[in-house]
Amino acid sequence: MLARRQNWFESWRLFAVLSLALIVLSLWIAGMRQFEVDGVRMVIRFTARTSLLFFCLAFSAAALARLWPNAWTRWQRRNRRYLGVTFAASHGIHAVAIVCFAAMAPTDFMSATSAVSFIFGGVGYAFIVAMAATSFDRTAGAIGPRAWRILHLSGGYYLWFQFMVSFGKRVPDMPLYALFLVPLLAVMALRLIVMASARTPRTVPTG
Repeated sequence: MLARRQNWFESWRLFAVLSLALIVLSLWIAGMRQFEVDGVRMVIRFTARTSLLFFCLAFSAAALARLWPNAWTRWQRRNRRYLGVTFAASHGIHAVAIVCFAAMAPTDFMSATSAVSFIFGGVGYAFIVAMAATSFDRTAGAIGPRAWRILHLSGGYYLWFQFMVSFGKRVPDMPLYALFLVPLLAVMALRLIVMASARTPRTVPTG
């Protein structure tokens, strides 16, 4: 029964269900505050956290499957592409909410942002769009495996750093935000462990 459920909740069906859930929940959250500025800001915070979740699931999939192979990690590794595209969808909703916030409360929006955040975030969104666009077999084949790997590796590490900065800068005023850094540090540690083990030469027993 579990295997059948996992087989159903995979591939583009997984992406469709999760994306629809994100849209419905975002509308519900905004509707709780009559779609006013407070509701839009709640959606921004909500999608920042769901984006963190799906990013960590996608970014840690290969490392977890290698270190702890089991039914869950194999499912996670198999659906890494779709978890990554769901992350892109979540951050797309996040961008829509930011645009709505800017239109509804331009003064508050400008006080909450800076030129650095525009540049930093703009580069991040450029990576997200490029990575999502090359998450299809045809587009991935068009750029070639080497370019695909460079794009997705550099984009993944840049986005990891962006999440660390975005959540980390709030820790001095809101210490509980440190909890959001835990999964980010954990997934980086997992990847470093796998890279270190791959570089360690295996000794061949003699005698």
